[in-house]
Amino acid sequence: MGPSKKNQIAAFSMQIADVQDADLDQLHALSISVGWPHRGEDWQFLREVGEGVVTNDEIGRIMGSAMWFRQAEGLATIGMVITSPRLQTQGTGLWLMDYALKELEGVNLRLNATRAAQRLYHSLGFAPEKTVYQCQGIVKVGAGAACGVPQGDIRLLTEEDLPAITALDGVAFGVVRAGLIDKLFRQSVGYGLYRDGLLTAFSLCRPFGRGHVVGPIVASDDADAIDVLSPHIQEHEGRFLRLDTHFESGDFALLAIRSGMSVFDTVLTMSLGKRLQEFGPAGSDAPITYSLVSQTLG
Repeated sequence: MGPSKKNQIAAFSMQIADVQDADLDQLHALSISVGWPHRGEDWQFLREVGEGVVTNDEIGRIMGSAMWFRQAEGLATIGMVITSPRLQTQGTGLWLMDYALKELEGVNLRLNATRAAQRLYHSLGFAPEKTVYQCQGIVKVGAGAACGVPQGDIRLLTEEDLPAITALDGVAFGVVRAGLIDKLFRQSVGYGLYRDGLLTAFSLCRPFGRGHVVGPIVASDDADAIDVLSPHIQEHEGRFLRLDTHFESGDFALLAIRSGMSVFDTVLTMSLGKRLQEFGPAGSDAPITYSLVSQTLG
């Protein structure tokens, strides 16, 4: 028997519906109600790459949402778990997560939890992994952030680079997510670092929220990550730019801060099933995810 699609939340009679059928303006209003920056276009992109549900009240208003993204056969990420402020103490979040977990039974799961939601996810068996630092602000070039000379060739990425991008991201993330990377690439500007004809680091930057977000950034060390981030900093001087990273210190984090992207907030990466390090690459020179695609997609 599948998860219940009806529930009584306090004085509200709520029903679950497919997020694909939801009104985009209402989804946008829901994320605004909790202070999230997602535009209608950002919601639409997530609907194109994922699945999910919303809760509707008796007159059709969207009061909550939850989405999941099947990154590979054995791994999914969960995100966009939002409850209208008026229902946040009424168990709606637990109901939505219970629905998602039943849909994803037997799959390793990963999510990024706000401080307010961490207790809920912990009660469902999710284990803490790493802090994510949400770095954002109006970009300023210079400010003492010397980037140095790239140790390789930096160039604008084209569609011919897509297989190499997908492969490098797959090593860093732990699974190959070709469909997602393909869709991201088609709405992004990307830069790659090449050595001896091989892609060793890359970055993608796309419109999101208040401006643009850089992610993913994949590189083997801070120097390479800086090399592929720097062109985006230069291109967005005076404009809003964001990146989400597990790195709090080091040259990469310092460049972000000195360029105007200070730490705005933090979330906690949590997992259920296989731990994060079990997916990660081995070896000191293996590629690492320096900046996430997003908090929702990992």
